[in-house]
Amino acid sequence: MTDTAIMIVGVGGQGTLLTSRILGYVAVNSGMDVKVSEVHGMSQRGGSVVTYVKMGDKVHSPIIEKNEADILLCFEQLEALRWIDYARKDASVIINTQKIDPMPVITGKAKYPENIIEKIKEDYPNVIAVPALEMARKCGSIKAVNVVMIGVMARSTKIAKDIWIKAIENTVKPQFIDMNIKAFLAGYEQK
Repeated sequence: MTDTAIMIVGVGGQGTLLTSRILGYVAVNSGMDVKVSEVHGMSQRGGSVVTYVKMGDKVHSPIIEKNEADILLCFEQLEALRWIDYARKDASVIINTQKIDPMPVITGKAKYPENIIEKIKEDYPNVIAVPALEMARKCGSIKAVNVVMIGVMARSTKIAKDIWIKAIENTVKPQFIDMNIKAFLAGYEQK
């Protein structure tokens, strides 16, 4: 997984920062240069959030432009639709099937778009839809959605599973390590 541009998109409270820290740890421990952006968007629960991670031989900037992301890791469907233009056409687009209503939908001023994943699949052939919320719940916490999604993404890389697990062990709070490893493995082994 060299010279790779990854965008992590979701809403506040879904763990985009933890995800970027895990990816940074994995990159460094795989001998790569890595740059991680600050979170752009509302860090409060419910606001749109995007984080950029670039890793490779020599990375100069974490910023990812439109049609540049190799991997778009989407923690929520509407956020996938909002940021899809940043993915290359052959990018790996990993989408959590979860829907979180934004404020305009909650207040009745807008409707949540239908068939988002199907629409994205029309233009992007490498879409993986993941029931990450359900999988995280089975692992012990709905807060582990991000780690389930990391597991799905990790499976498609050339980076050893042990490096990913070590990153989780060194990044999450000690009391949540076992549950997060279980969530990672659920994603990694998902068919």
